[in-house]
Amino acid sequence: MKTFTEAQLKEHDGSAPDKPVYIAYKGKVYDVTASPLFIDGMHFEHYAGCDLTEYMGDAPHDDEVIAELEAVGELVK
Repeated sequence: MKTFTEAQLKEHDGSAPDKPVYIAYKGKVYDVTASPLFIDGMHFEHYAGCDLTEYMGDAPHDDEVIAELEAVGELVK
C-alpha cells in the first residue's frame, strides 16, 4: 500500500482535475473522487486533502461510512 505524507495528501484536495481526491482517517488514505459528498473537494466544512480523524467524532454517522470507501494508502506523520 502506498504511503502519503500530509504534504502529499494535500495535493489531492480536488483542485486539480487530473488528480484523484483523497481524505485520511485513522491513518489510512481513502479515495473520495467519485463520492457525491465531496463536490469540489469539500463536504460541509471538511476539505479533501486533509486528515479528518479528529472531526469524525462530531459526524452524524459512524465509521461504517468510511469503511465503504476504497483505501489507497497510509498516512505517515
